[in-house]
Amino acid sequence: MKYKHIKWLILIIPTVTITLWEYIRHAFLLPYISMEMGNLLSPVLVFVVTLIFLRYLFSVLERFQEELRLEKTKKAALIEREKLARELHDGIAQSLFLLSVKMNKFGRKNHLEHESDFQKIKQTIQHIHDDTRQAITNLKYLPSEDPFSWTETIYQYVTELKNNHVIDVKLVWGIQEDTLSTKEKIEMFGCIKEAVVNVIKHAKTNKISIHSKEIDNGWICEIKDQGIGFTNQTIQFSKGYGLQIIKERARDMEWEFSMKRIDNETIIELKKENR
Repeated sequence: MKYKHIKWLILIIPTVTITLWEYIRHAFLLPYISMEMGNLLSPVLVFVVTLIFLRYLFSVLERFQEELRLEKTKKAALIEREKLARELHDGIAQSLFLLSVKMNKFGRKNHLEHESDFQKIKQTIQHIHDDTRQAITNLKYLPSEDPFSWTETIYQYVTELKNNHVIDVKLVWGIQEDTLSTKEKIEMFGCIKEAVVNVIKHAKTNKISIHSKEIDNGWICEIKDQGIGFTNQTIQFSKGYGLQIIKERARDMEWEFSMKRIDNETIIELKKENR
C-alpha cells in the first residue's frame, strides 16, 4: 500500500461510513430504530469504524514515516562518512604517500649508518599508510545492520590470510560470542591482526597458531609462531611499533600482556581475569 493511498483512505473512510449508515438507516431500519436513536448511533458507529480501520492505517503511516526518517539519517551519515573519507584521502593519505616517496629518495641519496632504523621508519610509514587507506575504504560504506557472528569474522580473517599470504594459520577459538563486549571484540581483533602482521613481516615463517579459551574467571588468547623470533633478552627490550600498539591496547582494556620464547616458539598472550 502506497503512502498516498493511505492518506486518501484516512480521509474517505469516515465519510463513506456515515453515508452508508444513513442510507441503510433510512432505507431499511426506520421501522425499527427511531430518528433520535439513529442520530445517537451515528457518531458511535463512526468511532468504532475509525478505531478498527484508521488505527491500522495510522500505524502503517507511522511506519512509513519512521522508515523515511531512518533512510534520511543513513543518507546523512553516509554523506558525512564520504566527506571524512575524502578529507583523509586528500590530506593524511597523500601526505603519508609523499613522505614515503621522500624517504625512499633520501635513502638512495644518502649512506645511512643505521640502515635497520631507516627500514623500521619506512615500515612504520607504510603501516600507517595502509591503515589509513583501509579506514578510507571502510568509511565509504555504512556498516551492515544484518545480525552477524563476530567469531565468524575471525575465521573469515584467517581464510583471507591463507589466500592472500600463502600462510598456514591454525585457529582454535574457544571464547563465546557473548563473553566479550563490543569494545573488547574490536580491540581483540585489532591485537590479533597486529600480531599476525608482525609475524608475517619479521618472523620469516609460514606457520601461525591462534588459540583462545575461557578460564574460570576470564579468558586467554595466544598467538604463536615458530619463526626466527626473539631471544628472551630482546623480548624485554623490544620497542617494535606493532608490539607497542598491542601493549597499549591491552593496557587500555586492562588486559594482561606478555611475550615469551618457549621451545623455539614466540608466544604473544593476552589475558583477562575478572576481579
